[in-house]
Amino acid sequence: MFAPLQSETGKKIIEKFNIDTALIDSIILYNPAKNSINYKSTAALKVASKLGFPTNILAIFLIVPNSIRNWVYDFIAKNRYKWYGKKDACMIPTPELKSRFLD
Repeated sequence: MFAPLQSETGKKIIEKFNIDTALIDSIILYNPAKNSINYKSTAALKVASKLGFPTNILAIFLIVPNSIRNWVYDFIAKNRYKWYGKKDACMIPTPELKSRFLD
């Protein structure tokens, strides 16, 4: 399930973990079973691990030290629009995709 940081669920998670959103420019993954959060590359790779083959293979990079992974994550984030372009409009989610969001 997904929740935007601006949603009620997102705001509760931000408050619970005292996250300074001014300092976070990344995906945040909340694991309620472990009552933990992950950022940047760890969050992205843990999400990838739950997706089907072949995307879940990316989780192997969790063995790489966090500082190296986050450097790569930041490099990709910084250059993604240069490489892939930027859309003028956002995708409108299908009802199926909308059902995966908490708020």
